[in-house]
Amino acid sequence: MEYHELQKTRVADLRDMVKEKLPDIEGVIGLKKEELVDLLADHLGIEKPSKQVAAGLGKRKIKATIKELKAKRVAAQEAKDTKELKKYRRLIHREKRKLRRLMQLS
Repeated sequence: MEYHELQKTRVADLRDMVKEKLPDIEGVIGLKKEELVDLLADHLGIEKPSKQVAAGLGKRKIKATIKELKAKRVAAQEAKDTKELKKYRRLIHREKRKLRRLMQLS
């Protein structure tokens, strides 16, 4: 099992895994997902990926940018400005790709 697979696992399943593999740990119910993943990764000898997310990139920031671009795209659509419409469609596409890459790194 890899670190990314642990991160994709549901919290309930992670809690069950911790209870099975580490029965001496108490308070598993109160742990957050990241804490559960770290515990299991340490116990199973799985290394965290060394990829760092660039500063300033964040899911919320990218989504806010996409929302603004969509509003501008609608305005360009209503104005029937095809150049602007194409420009905003491409920018939205780029931002969505950034978001997908960011989600793969984390």
